Amino acid sequence: METTLNFEKVWQLFQETDRKFKETDRKFQETDRKFQETQRALDRKFQETDRKFQETDKRMKALQDLFEGQWGKLMESLVEGDLVQLLKGRGVRINNTSTRCKGSRDGESYEFDIIAHNGEEIVIVEVKTTLRVGQVEKFIKRLHRAKHYLPEYRAYRVLGAMAYLRAEQASDQYAQNQGLFVIRATGDSAAIVNPAGFQPRKFG
Repeated sequence: METTLNFEKVWQLFQETDRKFKETDRKFQETDRKFQETQRALDRKFQETDRKFQETDKRMKALQDLFEGQWGKLMESLVEGDLVQLLKGRGVRINNTSTRCKGSRDGESYEFDIIAHNGEEIVIVEVKTTLRVGQVEKFIKRLHRAKHYLPEYRAYRVLGAMAYLRAEQASDQYAQNQGLFVIRATGDSAAIVNPAGFQPRKFG
């Protein structure tokens, strides 16, 4: 009789333990489900936040491009207006100037901001709001290709100039070392900042 009672108690204890394990497992599953829901909600929130950041970044870049584009046009007008006298002061007598010369030749696209010419020489001017070394290097490559892009100037000597509002990485000094005229726009005027006696490099 006592053995039977002990067995029943053990069995009841086992069933109770099993029930508690099942209850604990159910709670763990519920907790895991809630955790996964929370994780999914956080993922959605992060994705939404990231999307908004990307949209804001695109808008800021568009505004920056617009700002720099408008500044670039204003600077081109400013530099072109002073260019004839500036170059004349450096011994390069210019008859006239052209702006926004662009096109394509043999599958290569090109664009030059300002071209000043006098029948013997052309001075090609690149205008930048912020001047950087990499831009100088790219411009020099295009200067070497200028007569290919513009065969009408094949018999001319090609000179180069970079105009800027502000310079980074000592890019203005770098441009000068590469034989370019360096033109700084300040307020409502522009000035060539190369030292007296500077001899421009001929690119063709």
